[in-house]
Amino acid sequence: MFVDKAKIKIKAGNGGDGAVSFHREKYVAAGGPDGGDGGNGGNIIFQVDDNFSTLIDFRYKRKYIAPNGENGGAKRCTGKSATDLIIKVPRGTLIRETESGRIMADMSDDEPHVLAKGGRGGKGNANFATSTRQIPKFAKPGFVGESFDVTLELKLLADVGLVGFPNVGKSTLISVVSAAKPKIANYHFTTLTPVLGVVRLDEERSFVMADIPGLIEGASEGTGLGHEFLRHVERCRLILHVLDVSGSEGRNPAEDFEKINQELANFSESLAECPQIVVANKSDMATQEQINELENFIKSKNLKFYAISAATTQGTKELMQIVSEELSKLPPVKIYEAQPLTPADWEAKLSSRQEFEIEIEDNIYYVSAPWLEPILRTVNMEDYSSLQYFQRVLRSSGVIDKLEEMGIQEGDTVNIFGFEFDYIR
Repeated sequence: MFVDKAKIKIKAGNGGDGAVSFHREKYVAAGGPDGGDGGNGGNIIFQVDDNFSTLIDFRYKRKYIAPNGENGGAKRCTGKSATDLIIKVPRGTLIRETESGRIMADMSDDEPHVLAKGGRGGKGNANFATSTRQIPKFAKPGFVGESFDVTLELKLLADVGLVGFPNVGKSTLISVVSAAKPKIANYHFTTLTPVLGVVRLDEERSFVMADIPGLIEGASEGTGLGHEFLRHVERCRLILHVLDVSGSEGRNPAEDFEKINQELANFSESLAECPQIVVANKSDMATQEQINELENFIKSKNLKFYAISAATTQGTKELMQIVSEELSKLPPVKIYEAQPLTPADWEAKLSSRQEFEIEIEDNIYYVSAPWLEPILRTVNMEDYSSLQYFQRVLRSSGVIDKLEEMGIQEGDTVNIFGFEFDYIR
């Protein structure tokens, strides 16, 4: 099955928590804090693998979660950092953040791309010892790893794209000029998936050609099969627009030309501006009058026109030479630049990390904030400095201000993940 679009969730590993520990050794009194730092969480890394040609694997597995870093230990032992999770995709895969639609990476080269960074490990209590605070009984939790809902979209990396109505001979053409072996039959939509073929002219010259399944009128709006594969033409440097000059299907090739170009323009403005060569196929079945009439029409559009017969290979070698010459004048295959987060995106992302909700039930103020849970786990309720740290977190995040805004009074109870305390001004 050819799958060229998939939605998945990726989650980098969380950093390990810092340790709360004190040095204990015979004959050494008050050895001091020696809690080690937590290890870093694993990254989510995408890498191209040319053994893959579709995104079908992502239909069956939708969540990819990297391992967490290990917690710190005693004797200043740093927790082990987690291994990265490598996700392999076909070359030409475009990765977008589903919510915003921004491009995160274009997997068209061999370089690995880090899409979600693992959280840093938390600091152990050994880091918080000072001359005035010699026995810190708290440590910092590890940072949460990044997570994204992403859309994978495969856009084939081809120099030349063959477009045209069904049954005009595109599959036959690619089969005679390359080693590709598409299914060829005398009925519409024989080709159900894009087919790639390498056209080799000599030892130094070659290019990649893609046979795109037949388009029909309304394809850009979802009609027929072609709309599923129009995205694969977007990267092409040159379009070979194949027409049935003989009219063997009972259609007018000039009308077909206009309809297909309209569909390309409706799908993408850049496609409408892509250089084109018009190929009049099945010329062995056409009259000279039909060929001349179509040639005059195409040349009135200021486009190059070549009559061939893919079935008999008449004119195909000469056409490939012309295509190679045209490609030498054109820029390389389009590569999409990754789009960084805008200032507004960063602000929304940072604020979401400190989002919280407060509900009142039976005169108890329940604070719900997922980001507070790992911090709460490291707080020692019997240690004054640790409680002070927790209070500073509640104040800086706006939780205390919100409680006061809701009318909390001294002595009222606050509940945070089961930990209850009385509010004191």
